Amino acid sequence: MNGSVAGGGVSEEVIRLTRGPSGLGFNIVGGTDQQVISNDSSIYVSRIKKNGPAHLDGRLQEGDKILAINGRDLKNLRHMDAVELFKNAGYDVSLKIQRRLQPENGPAGHRGGGDSGGLPLAAILVPGLALAAAAVWILLRYRHRM
Repeated sequence: MNGSVAGGGVSEEVIRLTRGPSGLGFNIVGGTDQQVISNDSSIYVSRIKKNGPAHLDGRLQEGDKILAINGRDLKNLRHMDAVELFKNAGYDVSLKIQRRLQPENGPAGHRGGGDSGGLPLAAILVPGLALAAAAVWILLRYRHRM
């Protein structure tokens, strides 16, 4: 991720999106009147819509905190006021987001960077299961011939 790492295991990044026919391609939650996290009125990405601008860009993730839109701070806004800012943001939109970083020994594939640094479990299990199934088939086939 191309962003600066702030204290406390978070990173910040500015993402520029171009509005599509159905918007920016994501849903938000939060606000002073709809807190998702106790004592936190921040605005968060709740869902990335498939094939929308955010999905096709690939950088915005569900759970990202949106700090600002087009330079306008989103602190202390009611949910509907934040929604209105997004609706009226124009064609080219700049989002300043914050993301919690996963620890290096956290779950593979959830480190925010794409490559988990190892083989997927299926790449190990599937060939092993195929070999085991073939061995059992051979044993059973030749056992009945004897």
